[in-house]
Amino acid sequence: MKKTNVKVPLDVPKKARAKYIKNYLNMTHGSGRLMLFAGDQKIEHLNKDFYGEEIHPDDANPEHLFKIASKAKIGVFATQRGLIAQYGADYKNIQYLVKLNSKTNLIKTVDKDPCSGKISDVDEIVEFQKNSGLKIPAVGYTIYLGSKYEYQMLKEASKIVYEAHKNGLLTVLWIYPRGKAVKDEKDPHLIAGATGVAACLGTDFVKISYPKEQGKESKEIFKEAIKAAGRTNVVCAGGSSTDVKVFLQRLYDQIQSGAKGNATGRNIHQKGLKQAIAMCNAIYAITVENKTVSQALKVYNSC
Repeated sequence: MKKTNVKVPLDVPKKARAKYIKNYLNMTHGSGRLMLFAGDQKIEHLNKDFYGEEIHPDDANPEHLFKIASKAKIGVFATQRGLIAQYGADYKNIQYLVKLNSKTNLIKTVDKDPCSGKISDVDEIVEFQKNSGLKIPAVGYTIYLGSKYEYQMLKEASKIVYEAHKNGLLTVLWIYPRGKAVKDEKDPHLIAGATGVAACLGTDFVKISYPKEQGKESKEIFKEAIKAAGRTNVVCAGGSSTDVKVFLQRLYDQIQSGAKGNATGRNIHQKGLKQAIAMCNAIYAITVENKTVSQALKVYNSC
């Protein structure tokens, strides 16, 4: 992918266009596809994802995330600014995506519709990047469509996209249908609606859940969401830990259906360091290097 192939949104001012293009190419490694290593669950899921049965002991220490991101093939490592501030000086080779909002999972949807407000803003991240010298090509934000608080999150997300683009940064929006009004969070029409909302907000990438519908193949019904997104690139959430071959096959199907990447957390960091790096490299092989599932499995097994 060349510089001239990058479609720069019109809300990126002329003085920031070169930076935007550089960030786009760097975080996708010139492929146009994003391999996002998600490490934002320290707030989202508390310690449930990092400690317990079938989770490698390495994952109990937050530095495990940084060790993986620094040694494996990834596009960006997504986490909160505070964690980056604590460990970033020792891991300056990583490209970071700063997650601007987060919430815990202590309050369940059956009790209250979800709302995730900002814990950082774009100006803080721009200043942080200048002071730290770290590589920060993008920011991220979560929206819960269907929540009675969705208007707050939509308003914040719209401003974040505008401010990020103004500074030459890219944006990834996590968009999940969730709330008491939502009957099926993985309904394909609802997922397509979410990618359409992402397009209306002008984000560069949108992270969604892979759709499911009884009696239909996800890789086929997923195409509706790809079409609805227009020029916004769609990446799928990795979900809970599963068999490596099953995961890689699903990822391959997503890419073949039109996805422009993936956002994977638990299927990577819940493994020990060596296996986590191998998993990243296998995911990267399919996402960025256009490898087959069997080729990606060889990458995983060779590490």
